[in-house]
Amino acid sequence: MFSGGDYEEVARWLRNFVTAHGKRENLRVEAVVEAGGAREGESYGVRLRLGELLAPPAEEPPLELAYGEVARNRGSLAWCGALAERVRALARQLSTAGTGSRRSA
Repeated sequence: MFSGGDYEEVARWLRNFVTAHGKRENLRVEAVVEAGGAREGESYGVRLRLGELLAPPAEEPPLELAYGEVARNRGSLAWCGALAERVRALARQLSTAGTGSRRSA
């Protein structure tokens, strides 16, 4: 497995990881990884989007991950497994909220 990497490389890995695990719950879920501005070089904010819905919601803080933590642990199966479960739980939350807002034709 791999670990380390510069900020942009780790952000790309995180985006792909979150996308892959979110889509295991709902193929329409998209990853939103905040990496610019004050976060650059320091941390990432993670949300999932399903249509107009976000998890965590916009009025709440995103899932916060420090750059060093992600870079150091992205090669750890245990750490990745725990993060995957957190992402999948957010995707399930979105999927449940998304089905309640639909109307039949």
